[in-house]
Amino acid sequence: MPFQFSLPTTSSFAFSQYFSSDSHPSLPLAASTYRGVLRDTLKKHKRLPPAEQSAHLSSVLTGLENYIPYLLAVDHGLSNGSVAGQPLDIVLKSTPCLEWRPTISNKPLSGREVARLNLKSLEYEIYFVLSTLAYTHTLFSRAALYPLYSTSTSPLDHQQRMLAITTATKHLLTAGSIHEYLSTRSEQLPMSAPCIDISQASFKALASLALAEATLLAVFKDDPYPSVVSQDRNKSDKEWMIKATEIPKVRAHLFARLCLAAAEHAANGLSLLNSVSSNGQGKVNPELLNYMDKLIKSSRARSCRFLGIDAEISGQLGTAVAWLQAGLHQLRHTPEDQLGKGIRRIKRDWDGKREDRRMEKDTQWGADAGKIDERRILEMLEKKWTKTNDTINVQKIPAIGTLISSMPSGREIHSIKLYSPPKIEYSALVALKAVPSNDGLEEPGSPDEQDRQTVDGAPLSIDAEYSGRGSYF
Repeated sequence: MPFQFSLPTTSSFAFSQYFSSDSHPSLPLAASTYRGVLRDTLKKHKRLPPAEQSAHLSSVLTGLENYIPYLLAVDHGLSNGSVAGQPLDIVLKSTPCLEWRPTISNKPLSGREVARLNLKSLEYEIYFVLSTLAYTHTLFSRAALYPLYSTSTSPLDHQQRMLAITTATKHLLTAGSIHEYLSTRSEQLPMSAPCIDISQASFKALASLALAEATLLAVFKDDPYPSVVSQDRNKSDKEWMIKATEIPKVRAHLFARLCLAAAEHAANGLSLLNSVSSNGQGKVNPELLNYMDKLIKSSRARSCRFLGIDAEISGQLGTAVAWLQAGLHQLRHTPEDQLGKGIRRIKRDWDGKREDRRMEKDTQWGADAGKIDERRILEMLEKKWTKTNDTINVQKIPAIGTLISSMPSGREIHSIKLYSPPKIEYSALVALKAVPSNDGLEEPGSPDEQDRQTVDGAPLSIDAEYSGRGSYF
């Protein structure tokens, strides 16, 4: 958690071949320059090993933030709008042809990348660029949370933990606001999107997903049990030698409602993505669909756990055990008295160890959306409370069906704010009034000519370094 998006890549594009400006002649050249830098940065990011990509995200963000103001300035100029108080005039010389490779669309064949799309509108360029910005913020949130989940490093102190969660929440809400902005903007297009990645329903679904993940982080910030489970598996943690783990009281009922709200947001997003697939617009990446489905289950299971904690605090230990069983039921967990030590239990243990190895290597971790950790917590509490109930309290454990039907409604804690795209500065816009010294420097030639000048997409001067890695964009 959060979902690990892949950043899209794009082909070269020269604005001066398709756009001209009498008011700001240097704008097409400047836009091409910043786009070229972004294109190279995205290609480099894709070449890096997964464990090294987090450190490269700042370069991707810089490339996006530098290019977006110029891209939007060209878009405003096409409608004779004004930027920074100055009228901007852009003339379309011919229909632009841009190429982007989708990332949340399903691959046609296993092991093969999705083909690049030929886009005939600058609006689709804006969609892909801003979507990439939103994905980057989501990946920043993953990077901020990684030290909290890592089992190979020393645990963070309270202040570091709060800072990491606050930073991750900020990035997720920013990603959600960008997706929401794109959802609203795409409503103006009369035609359907050429792929799922830039469809209005997908933007809305990803905004709901980001809000669900941010809501769960509000609970995770004050939830002591994930740290307890992680502490048992962390070889670098020596705190258990000094004192026993302290589990403070939590606002259990409030947290349960927040988890239910997160489950509702994730369910809305999953429904939207499924509707896109059923409408014939293509298929969504099954990894994203599976993640959202697991996020719904883990959120509802976490809600059951907090309702159980609330019952245990009130002295209703039998009801508390039933809530834990309801949480395991939400995870589609079969009780051990039916499984024993059979194959399915071995598979669950294997899945947990595999997730721990992914965490150690910082590759593809969190694809289970927290299901494995939540199952560990529920099993730990159920074992403890069942033993106490059997030996001391001896309270009746009610049926879980009646408890699930009585679950409260969700409660919101975050809201997606209106996203304001960055605008080009006044001084930079004034400088663009100058006539460029060479209007053809940025023109890269045809895609076929580029392919002849590169090997696997890399310049011939560095083909030896990257040879054998296959196509990467």
